[in-house]
Amino acid sequence: MRKTKKVIITCAPTGSIHTPSMSPHLPVTADQIAEAAIGAAEAGATILHLHARKEEDGSPSPKAEDFMRFLPRIKQSCDAVINISTGGSAMMTLDDRLEGAKAAKPEACSLNMGPLIFDFSAAGNRVENWQHDWERDYVESSRGRIMYNDNAYIERIMLEVGREFGTKFEFECYDVGHLYTIAHFADKGLIDPPFMVQGIFGILGGVGADVRNMSHMVSMADSLFGDDYIFSAFAAGRNQMDFCTQSVLLGGHARVGMEDSLYIGKGELAESNAQQVTKLRGIVEALGREVATPAEAREILGLKGGDQVGF
Repeated sequence: MRKTKKVIITCAPTGSIHTPSMSPHLPVTADQIAEAAIGAAEAGATILHLHARKEEDGSPSPKAEDFMRFLPRIKQSCDAVINISTGGSAMMTLDDRLEGAKAAKPEACSLNMGPLIFDFSAAGNRVENWQHDWERDYVESSRGRIMYNDNAYIERIMLEVGREFGTKFEFECYDVGHLYTIAHFADKGLIDPPFMVQGIFGILGGVGADVRNMSHMVSMADSLFGDDYIFSAFAAGRNQMDFCTQSVLLGGHARVGMEDSLYIGKGELAESNAQQVTKLRGIVEALGREVATPAEAREILGLKGGDQVGF
């Protein structure tokens, strides 16, 4: 692992898992997403990992027009690296999922490194009243869906977004096998180091939220990539801060945000994404490390710069 004193904090403000009925603080409109992202950047987030939502009901949207409702405003208000999801949701086709990235031509995109069962049906257990007709079925039916990315899909994303626009990837790894997929495409010459490996723990269908799994993932990444990668991690739900802390202790980086957890503590809903960033920043600094600035993150990751995007 390429170790730096600087810690890159990624914030994922909304995602496509949680629905409006789960928290009154979840940003779902364009204004709310922009305000959440800008607030997170002001609190210390280096990278903003962004999904779009439909204005009328807060459901996940792949539409470029929905991304463009907030991307220019965020760029004008802060210098954070903007990372566009190519995962979208399991309800979208690959062409759907690439629409926002192709329009935005961002510095970075997320890239799921394989298919997996993506069961978040338990997230609805605490909801008593659903605000919108789409929510309940969307959540409960996730137990019967697969988040799909095969190697043909992955290659398309690497070529149509990475090579076409000079975009680098946040490689989202839900299991150790996904590291070998990164290595496969590196051997084919479709991606270049440094690789940003994002270990994701605690999704039902992926690797479990056990810190021993993180240690093993880092060990295997070290054997595959040596110093040609940086490691970042997060866990879904209640293990969010524990896993961020462990990643920092291992010399890596971390991600927070309401995409991954709606809470700031046991039974306490986070009031903002900035609140989670602030808590993580305090942990990072207490451990004797410093939060990376966007300029430092661009240098660490070899990004093209915010002046070369499409918004």
